[in-house]
Amino acid sequence: MVYLNETHDPSLQSWVASANVAENGFPIQNLPFSVFRIAGSSQAFRPGVAIGDQALDLAALARIQPFTGIAQEALDACQATQLNALMALGQAHWSALRLELSRALRTDSSLQSTLEPMLHNQSDLEFALPAHIGDYTDFYISLHHATAIGKQFRPDNPLLPNYKWVPIGYHGRASSIGVSGQAFARPVGQTRPGAEDGTPGFGPCERLDFELELGIFVGQGNDLGERIPITEAESHVFGLCILNDWSARDLQAWEYQPLGPFLAKNFASTISPWIVTLEALAPFRTAFQRNADDPQPMPYLTSDDNKAAGAFDIGLDVLLSTQQSRADNAEPALLCRSNFKEAYWSIAQLLTHHTVNGCNLQPGDLLGTGTLSGPDQGQEGSLLELNQGGKEPVKLPWGEERLFLQDNDEVVLRAKCSKPGYPTISLGECAGTVLPAKF
Repeated sequence: MVYLNETHDPSLQSWVASANVAENGFPIQNLPFSVFRIAGSSQAFRPGVAIGDQALDLAALARIQPFTGIAQEALDACQATQLNALMALGQAHWSALRLELSRALRTDSSLQSTLEPMLHNQSDLEFALPAHIGDYTDFYISLHHATAIGKQFRPDNPLLPNYKWVPIGYHGRASSIGVSGQAFARPVGQTRPGAEDGTPGFGPCERLDFELELGIFVGQGNDLGERIPITEAESHVFGLCILNDWSARDLQAWEYQPLGPFLAKNFASTISPWIVTLEALAPFRTAFQRNADDPQPMPYLTSDDNKAAGAFDIGLDVLLSTQQSRADNAEPALLCRSNFKEAYWSIAQLLTHHTVNGCNLQPGDLLGTGTLSGPDQGQEGSLLELNQGGKEPVKLPWGEERLFLQDNDEVVLRAKCSKPGYPTISLGECAGTVLPAKF
């Protein structure tokens, strides 16, 4: 595990003035990675780091060779159009680069005049997927979400027998993952037969939902047949992003037995453009807790480090705007607010379990956490929970209501870490818009 070092000093300031503004989300203690280019240009995308409201062009920085040793090796890997080469180098390289970038961006840095021409206003940029995602696995790690959904189908026994023993997941579709700003057509497919003749329905999804998740980007992978032990698991994680794993609930209800999600999940998934490293999140580690009445993790899924600090205190918000609210210049409605620390399984446990059978992960692979709901009202991470299975419409401040998403609705997910005496660390935002079906 990566713990605190000089980059986490809360008193650090940057010569980039906007990075020192309270609650800006991208202070010098953060330094998340993305790939960008000037909006509307034909330039190649290139890696960058956020600092305040600016983004530093790492490809341009690499060309002048400002660092030495493994920090420069890591910077040299930032000259492609995606971050896979940097991800493949491993934790020592990532940490060395982050340290040198921190020093270069601090107040009174000798590199200020060199770096200033390489900064761009984030508002002038467009972003792409930060990595080539070869494989995508979605987990189901919120006990609260699993229980709430299970009660809708099995009121007396909401959790299946394996839930508290094994991290549940399925392999999703990587090709339809897009970056924040993604707009996608409402999916079309089969739905459960009606009572009349037993023939399935067919047409546009009528129960379209969001899912509030985080994404975990794999860094260094493992060879086929080799396991990643839990004591090494986090060293294989490059960082976290925000993930909306949109779900067509009516398609899902018909197709999911016996093999699980298929067309209900593969039409679109949206991630935030910024990847925040586990090192940047170190000040927000917290104990991984398991109720004493629950089965304790099997030996391969537990370690002293994971118990002491395997969870992360990351606050999560979901906001909704509609065609009407935007026309009226109304603020988006806050639908729910939860926290990653409530998850039933940790990041390290997911990596370890994923590879316990010898499955080989690769740099740029993405793991989704599954919907991250909390235990209380207002912490539901999906409309299916908020509307109690489609029974209670969600009332919006401007007079509309929603059971499920309608055309031209925009969902925005946000995530940040906050605590007294430390700058707020933001994971940015993940926005996506539903377009009419092509039917």
